[in-house]
Amino acid sequence: MNSKKLVSIAVDALEEVKAADIKVLDVARLTSLFDYVIIASAGSSRQTKALAENVREKVKEAGGVILCFEGEQTGEWLLVDLGDVIVHIMQPEARKYYNLEGLWTE
Repeated sequence: MNSKKLVSIAVDALEEVKAADIKVLDVARLTSLFDYVIIASAGSSRQTKALAENVREKVKEAGGVILCFEGEQTGEWLLVDLGDVIVHIMQPEARKYYNLEGLWTE
């Protein structure tokens, strides 16, 4: 599955569970590891887990593969690795502290 299709599926899954402040960053010219980074906020650990699970389910239903699923224990920051697309779902405090948008923006 191409990376643009994965982005579309992931963003739709995030919107379905009411993620806040969804950002899609095209990082293909910054790294050869992946093409896109998606960052979204959630209001609680329960919502981060629900968002990540919905992304995982929707990608699998579409025939995609989940390479890694991290952070489920605390729910403060969950990462879903779809290969060419990395999805970060974070609570606002963690998102502000780690500032991934600043890291991946030129």
